[in-house]
Amino acid sequence: MTTFLVTRHPGAVEWAARQGLAVDRQVAHLDPASVRPGDTVIGTLPVQLAAEVCARGGRFLSLSLDLPAEARGRELTAEELESYGARLEEYSVEKASC
Repeated sequence: MTTFLVTRHPGAVEWAARQGLAVDRQVAHLDPASVRPGDTVIGTLPVQLAAEVCARGGRFLSLSLDLPAEARGRELTAEELESYGARLEEYSVEKASC
């Protein structure tokens, strides 16, 4: 089983290391075809990619934070992520058939 950290942000990589997360592969962009049953994907993904991770038997852990408007659009340090309540929240995402 593989744990992916999907981010292009150095602050998020450092934050994950500080949390003691065992990451096997850090990638800037996830190719959902690389996800196998039992894999874990950590990051902030578009909903259709999160759904594909789940459909392939993977777990999706969202890197969530309470980000104020003035902090958006810039690189955040690990310390800033912590101050904005960075946490992992597991989601099970499924595409609905309408």
